[in-house]
Amino acid sequence: MDADNPIVAELKARLGDKYVRTGSDAEGHLEDFWGRARGKALCVALPGNTEEVAAVLKICQRHQLAVFPQGGNTSTCLGAVPDAKGQSIVLALGRMNRILALQPEDFSLVAEAGCVLADIQQAASQAGLLFPLSLGAEGSCQIGGNVATNAGGTAVLRYGNTRDLVLGIEAVLPDGQVWNGLRTLRKDNTGYDLKHLFIGGEGTLGVITKVALKLFPQPPQTTTVLIAFDDIAHLAGFTQPLRRAFDTAIGAMELISGSEVRIVKAIYPDLNVPYDPATPWFLLVDIACEQQDEVNERLQQVLGDALENGHVSDVLVAHSEAHRAAIWRLRHTVTEAHKKYGMGMSHDVAIPLMHIAGFIQQAGAIVASRFPQAEIALVGHVGDGNLHYNVMFEQRVWEAIEDQAATRKAVYRAIYDLAAKLDGTFSAEHGIGALHVAEMAQYKPPVELQLMRGIKALLDPDNRMNPGRVLPG
Repeated sequence: MDADNPIVAELKARLGDKYVRTGSDAEGHLEDFWGRARGKALCVALPGNTEEVAAVLKICQRHQLAVFPQGGNTSTCLGAVPDAKGQSIVLALGRMNRILALQPEDFSLVAEAGCVLADIQQAASQAGLLFPLSLGAEGSCQIGGNVATNAGGTAVLRYGNTRDLVLGIEAVLPDGQVWNGLRTLRKDNTGYDLKHLFIGGEGTLGVITKVALKLFPQPPQTTTVLIAFDDIAHLAGFTQPLRRAFDTAIGAMELISGSEVRIVKAIYPDLNVPYDPATPWFLLVDIACEQQDEVNERLQQVLGDALENGHVSDVLVAHSEAHRAAIWRLRHTVTEAHKKYGMGMSHDVAIPLMHIAGFIQQAGAIVASRFPQAEIALVGHVGDGNLHYNVMFEQRVWEAIEDQAATRKAVYRAIYDLAAKLDGTFSAEHGIGALHVAEMAQYKPPVELQLMRGIKALLDPDNRMNPGRVLPG
């Protein structure tokens, strides 16, 4: 980084020296969450409002500089760090962290893009409402990044993806123009719904600066249940009668493999969730209820056959909020545990619900045959078909592999080919970033890529916004 570069000087003149970082001050913005990729940039710009974002983009257009928008930098697919060329800036939105409006009578909240997700959840809760987006990184990820990647999380089954929670956005286009689509209307049938170009666009079409979000009534008391199964087919088969019994009262339905629990407990031994180490599969369910006794009674009815047949070995019902939090901590610390455990190749696949058990069984056979040194650790939003299929190598095992790049490529290809064969997708909620551009070329129909390239060329003809992300070159 060159602090004396004239472009850096121009940005400092507009934002102030304090808010244009170079050298060691910028280091945290140049490396991805996993510590596996590192980029270069002229500087990191930290605008404080929409007008400053527009000014930065105008400067970058004038100098034909690439721009890499960055929120909380929690991307798992290299979507938020710059490339290695060094002829770019990182546009970090963390200063834009204000909640601008919370309207209980409208069930809406308006926030700047740099608001941390947990802060939005807390603001809604203090107003007696709920913003349901919830994921492991919610204490550090920012809502602009959540919207830009169309984040999923654990509440999709009941409330939908982030796309379903956004009423409107404000975005700055690559040339610095500001588009204000910050409406809170539930219905607005007046032509193309432009916000959906930016939701899931991963910063390749412009920079989201503000968002208008849907809020919901707080659900009644929530019962959290952890059910142990002897076989994945039995677990998958149980999800249908469970959904029929509780319908929209189910707020989350998460699959956790026994191997995943063992990894998490090895890294975080203080997690106080009793379990049998021999249990191969767990189902974690949140059920909104007025009376827990009624839920327990209905659960007993639904679980009757499974318990009688021995397919369910244990049922743990949370007895307090603290107990609920402990059980959910088991699920939400998975990513951090993987980071410390070793090399993990995480596959964010989505599979039609009817094929979930078949996919897991077939993928397990493929890994056992082709990568016998690996361990499979699996978590997933089984209610919506999104599985995080992790092929894990302990660090010592990974370091002994001679051609790591070829192994990584072979693992990804094997799992993604199987997902495609079963009418699934290689990215359900994490996005594309720079990591999965090759998969876009491999699995996306040519007509879809053609349409996407046309939209990109219209809004960003110079390919300066998050270049190298999402679309193959």
